[in-house]
Amino acid sequence: MSVAEPPRERRITLPALSLAAQCWGDERLPPLLALHGWLDNAGSFARLAPHLAARHHLIALDLPGHGHSDHLAEGASYHWPEYVRAVLAAADALGLAHFTLLGHSLGAGIASMVAAARPERIERLLLIEGLGLLGDDGTQTLQRFRNALAAEAGGKPLRTFASIEQAISARTLATGLPADQARPIIERAVRAVDGGWQWRSDPRINRLTPMRLAESQIHALLAGIEAPTRLLLAEPATSYLPSEPMQRRAQCVRAIRVTHLAGGHHLQLEHPEAVADWASDRK
Repeated sequence: MSVAEPPRERRITLPALSLAAQCWGDERLPPLLALHGWLDNAGSFARLAPHLAARHHLIALDLPGHGHSDHLAEGASYHWPEYVRAVLAAADALGLAHFTLLGHSLGAGIASMVAAARPERIERLLLIEGLGLLGDDGTQTLQRFRNALAAEAGGKPLRTFASIEQAISARTLATGLPADQARPIIERAVRAVDGGWQWRSDPRINRLTPMRLAESQIHALLAGIEAPTRLLLAEPATSYLPSEPMQRRAQCVRAIRVTHLAGGHHLQLEHPEAVADWASDRK
């Protein structure tokens, strides 16, 4: 398959909502389900997927509320169990009894929980910049709870950009992600409106989470992962993924190998060939 070949769009109908996906590779190849990070979408794998398509049928989901997928119903919240349920429902709808699971950032956290929930279905677990969920050491629990409940229910109004280039610049300014790496995400993340472009993502995704799991609970969940697991971390470490806590988490997974790669948080966009080699290495 040519690296330049564009992905195929796919719609996955679930009982409560419809998810979008981008697919690469022959459908007869072993399936690989890919989960993106917070406020990203399937475009997060646009550079990596073509390098894996010779060996896998790669299906990159837009998680609920992201990209071209439906938003959750009014009154629902974007908590991690809902993401896990949606991923498992999508795998069922796709007929994936067994599959490799790849996740980046939030997607790596969700992938970890999917693997813990249904270990018999996951052949390999590939995690980039994430293992488990964001945890809580107890010092900010009360204030986080109060802040989340005090936040305005409607959230901020959607910003309108004059062009896609302006939206890319805004993402680059906010996150430091270079424009050429941000482009495949942003082009999928915006929709045309009168006067320009707006984000497609559900504004409720930006709401504060009232409660997080304690680190001990996350460790207990990670102990349920049975699949051969590969964890790829950026070097230097991302600020919210400090090395020592990540090492303690990795020790909870019985068959894990941790690798470090010089670069930023979106390693799969920055170094797609190196990440593809890492993902394909079964040693």
